[in-house]
Amino acid sequence: MRAILAGAAALALIAVPSTAQEQTEERTVEQQIGAGGRPVGANWSRSPVIAQNGMAATAHPLATQIALDILKAGGSAVDAAIAANAALGLMEPTGNGIGGDLFAIVYDPASGKLHGINGSGRSPKGQTLDQLLEKLDGADSLPPVGPLPVTIPGTVDAWFAMHGKFGKLPMSDVLAPTVSYAREGHPIAPVIAMYLDRSLRAYTARQEAYPFEFDNARKVWFSDGTAPEAGEMFRNPDLANTLETIGRDGRDAFYDGELTEVMVAYLQAQGSAFTREDFADHESEWVDPACALYKDGYELCELPPNSQGFAALQMVNILKNVDLSQWERGSPEVLHYITEAKRLAYADVARFYADPDFARFPAELLSEEYGRKRFALIDPARAVPEFGPGEPKLEGEGDTTYLTVVDGNGMMVSLIQSNYRGMGGGLVAPGTGFMFQDRGELFSLDPAHPNAYEPGKRPFHTIIPAFVKKDGKPYLTLGLMGGGMQPQGHVQVLINIVDYGMNLQEAGDAARLNHDGGRQPTEALEGPSADPLGTLYVEPGITVATVEALRAMGHKVEVVSNGIMFGGYQAIARDPETGVLTGATEMRKDGQASGY
Repeated sequence: MRAILAGAAALALIAVPSTAQEQTEERTVEQQIGAGGRPVGANWSRSPVIAQNGMAATAHPLATQIALDILKAGGSAVDAAIAANAALGLMEPTGNGIGGDLFAIVYDPASGKLHGINGSGRSPKGQTLDQLLEKLDGADSLPPVGPLPVTIPGTVDAWFAMHGKFGKLPMSDVLAPTVSYAREGHPIAPVIAMYLDRSLRAYTARQEAYPFEFDNARKVWFSDGTAPEAGEMFRNPDLANTLETIGRDGRDAFYDGELTEVMVAYLQAQGSAFTREDFADHESEWVDPACALYKDGYELCELPPNSQGFAALQMVNILKNVDLSQWERGSPEVLHYITEAKRLAYADVARFYADPDFARFPAELLSEEYGRKRFALIDPARAVPEFGPGEPKLEGEGDTTYLTVVDGNGMMVSLIQSNYRGMGGGLVAPGTGFMFQDRGELFSLDPAHPNAYEPGKRPFHTIIPAFVKKDGKPYLTLGLMGGGMQPQGHVQVLINIVDYGMNLQEAGDAARLNHDGGRQPTEALEGPSADPLGTLYVEPGITVATVEALRAMGHKVEVVSNGIMFGGYQAIARDPETGVLTGATEMRKDGQASGY
């Protein structure tokens, strides 16, 4: 098996440190302790989890255990996924919550079909682009905080849509574990503690540029003026009451009941145009996933726009035209082709991806012929300075959580959920315990753009769950968190498995790249892109030699060591013959994969 070998440049010692602290800070990379040895597999990874009766992989060990408890109580994989998602909204509020949106792919063994659900919310029906621009007072984009980027929270409706089709246990039972943890408390996990501290500092800084109401949020998460630390017990009784009400009274408790009145009154007081009718009319949409064959019988399946899932399929159709396995996984050639394929796909994302109710998606973008044409634009020796979108025939740092659950009957759930930037837009309605998303920040203000803001419209969406078939059979749930990292992350994991024979855990632990930049779905259609080449960020596991080679090829490369921008991965594979489950989780998060 080819592996990505850890490598980094030595730091020159300029002077002898005068204190122990300075000595620790100035040690060379060669002096730092590295990975231990393993009897099998790569020494920078650990074993995947293997079980048979049920499995869950989430970004928090307690959420994983809740999912398993629901399965053992007779719940379906959908019941367990909803329970885990609710728990993560409490335990990982920096990544998700019921103030955000949800997308999922469900494999139903009874019908043998993949079902996709788009649980994303819309803009206010009574507010036009001109009215929004007047509120923006000359700004050329929506702010990241406050009332203007808020869209209807779609998660709760998506829960009930999924539960109505595939659930077995009462929703009150599904939400009960989180209600209990919210009232009694749970200890904060280390990575989440770091994100909470980052969030508090970011909101404090943004209040100066965009004044917005933050007192309610402070009371929930930062009551003593600081973020909770790792191991500190955290309680959210307001969220407990909200979830208990939803479990008891159903979907309408959130969208057409007392909770709605509280949310709408608060949003309107902040300057929002939302009405109770906007909430009551919200409805999730069942959609059909599309799949693209990569090689060796592996097909990647994604959800259609307004999500960016089809960008991963476009990358697959480009990269299938070159045999990446002829080079080592950490070589400049492999990273170059992945990066250029991403840039080509995202040139189309910026031009064509939007709410399909308002702008038709050109199906030609997913054809193998189109993939070959786009591949032909790649210079194997150098980074192309700028890629434009293709010309199909037209007919008309995000923060996220991903989880997956598979039950003993073979139902497989791939679910992703987010409040978008940070914890959301900073707004918390009194007594509710959750923050509203700021997903509307991703609207374009160019009226000619397919993704332009319009009343009652869903913005371009970054969160995407994935599914992989093998030889036409359901095989693997897969997801990777983090804004524009997600499609390129899906493809990198697929390449690791298919081209380099990595197991499920190694495929996620291996060093990643994240290309950021190029034209964005929020930019105007005409005029130059603010950053046409973009920046190629890589983890320290990419060697110095490869980094230098990529720079010589014209890429702007930066090495980032903290893992934050490279996503958060979970996956479960199911052997179609034996039913044995193999799970993996993300070393860059607090997560856990577990089964029974």
